[in-house]
Amino acid sequence: MSTRPDLVEQWEPGRSVPVASILGALRRGSGDPTMVVRPNAVWWGVHTPAGPAATWWQVEPAEGGERVILRAYGAGAAWFAGRLPTILGEADSLDGFAAHHEPVKVALRVRQLADWRIPRTGLVITSLVPSILEQKVTGRQAFAGFRHLVRMYGTPVTFDPEALRAAGPQAPAVARLMAAPSAARWRRIPSWEWLQAGVEPPQSRTVMRALEHADRLEQTSELPIAQAHARLRLVPGIGVWTAAKVAQSAWGDPDAPTFPDYHVAKEIGHALLGRDIDDVGMAGLLEPYRGHRYRAERLILAAAPRRERHGARMTLPSHLPQRAWR
Repeated sequence: MSTRPDLVEQWEPGRSVPVASILGALRRGSGDPTMVVRPNAVWWGVHTPAGPAATWWQVEPAEGGERVILRAYGAGAAWFAGRLPTILGEADSLDGFAAHHEPVKVALRVRQLADWRIPRTGLVITSLVPSILEQKVTGRQAFAGFRHLVRMYGTPVTFDPEALRAAGPQAPAVARLMAAPSAARWRRIPSWEWLQAGVEPPQSRTVMRALEHADRLEQTSELPIAQAHARLRLVPGIGVWTAAKVAQSAWGDPDAPTFPDYHVAKEIGHALLGRDIDDVGMAGLLEPYRGHRYRAERLILAAAPRRERHGARMTLPSHLPQRAWR
């Protein structure tokens, strides 16, 4: 890949742009081999429809707000032309959103949270595969499996010296970044490698079924949200939770709350009521925010103290190889 940017674009929306929290939501654990996040910059290796790309998103002060500079390198760089504002949530409007709970009011008084927007990458497979890996397992297991498979089957990406210098102490991690496999490459991973990565058969089978329709699923980013959800959920093994995870990043859907989920409902209940609740209770609490339920979820979780977890933890399965979890 090139050692100079193949694409450089800028965007000044007249407000702050919390790139680290917007794009950082796409990161799969702190050891994600595709992304490094710092307070005012993100380095992201990603496979686009045009090929793999290394991207460097840098925030700097500008009159009336902040400026985002995107530098992209490699075969997939051209795909980002004109997409910078969209990816960072330019189309995400707060119209009709009102704070009904104190944590939301608190969040909106914090500049970085008030200016946070829901990303719309348009990269459905990029969000879908790791979301499937996260179905009904611990984050530790899912993130480790994703790391293993990306390192084995992904594509190394290359940044220029300026991008590496800007990363400071994290420069070695940036130099090792990779783009996750393309849909075709994911499909060529043999069954035993999924097992070696700690991915259970229900998840790997769902990935393979989904990738049989990769082109049709990528097209959901151009559909109305309701149609996009409906098409994605036609794939056996993809339910409300997985579709919501894709909607929150690839489609820019502000009304895709995260349920059913092992922790989110309890966190919301603790933040708003001081006690655990289930998904039904969470649905009731978020109902006043309909149209913006995911936005409300994110703001509540960002502003409220974290709930102490005293219950039993989900355990890692003992019947699978565990090399990838170390």
